[in-house]
Amino acid sequence: MSALSEVIGSMLIAVGAFFYVVGAIGIYRMPDVFTRMHAAGISDTAGAGLLIAGMMFLAGFSLVAVKLAIIMGVILFTSPIATHALAQAALHEGLEPVGVGNKILIGPGAHPGPEKIGKATTKKTRKPAKRAARKPAKSKATKRKTASAKRRTRS
Repeated sequence: MSALSEVIGSMLIAVGAFFYVVGAIGIYRMPDVFTRMHAAGISDTAGAGLLIAGMMFLAGFSLVAVKLAIIMGVILFTSPIATHALAQAALHEGLEPVGVGNKILIGPGAHPGPEKIGKATTKKTRKPAKRAARKPAKSKATKRKTASAKRRTRS
């Protein structure tokens, strides 16, 4: 193994680890579920890809490098799909991304974010429909009196 491949492999692993650290900070600091998923998806795909590429350089041309290439291919295809599916499920549940519509994100009059960094956003709930007040049930005697009174007024 040459010194050049060791240096390249080490650099790729360091950059991949950097992507994971930045992604973890992004998950902690972002205001809503969609931006957190974006930070997680990008850091997961790029970080894992670079880490595995660095391992492939360190392994040299061997069966181990081929196995690592297969693993990298699976991760590069499945991670964005999983992130997209989670985002669609969140939209289906009614969660709104911050900044949609007329909400201002930066500057005076900005949309208020979570009070504490890392606090989960709350889902907007609908108020239950108001039911009409139930009338007390009439007794059989009262029903007979009202029916006979109606008959008298008709004739």
